[in-house]
Amino acid sequence: MILYVVKWNIHPEKEDAYLNWLSSAIPRTLGVPGVVEFRGYRGWLGTPQIVATYEFASLQDWSTWFTHEENQKVLSELYGVTHNAFGELWGPSPAVPEPIRPGK
Repeated sequence: MILYVVKWNIHPEKEDAYLNWLSSAIPRTLGVPGVVEFRGYRGWLGTPQIVATYEFASLQDWSTWFTHEENQKVLSELYGVTHNAFGELWGPSPAVPEPIRPGK
């Protein structure tokens, strides 16, 4: 699996605009083929305030999704209602290539 992690802070003066944007942004990114799973998290301490994760079956799936015109529009809009936004791309660890679950 490939994990794309996006982190950001909500711009204090744009919280209403952020919430309005978010209601359409998530469905739009999930409408682009390739995403296996999406999760959103809200930080309890410090920054960043928001973390979103997208999982993909392959690097090619991520690349196709990431470069899609609709997804690029959503990411561009993200920068207008947030600050300190950045993404990270993660792949499997050679030391732990498969999930390890307790008791297995």
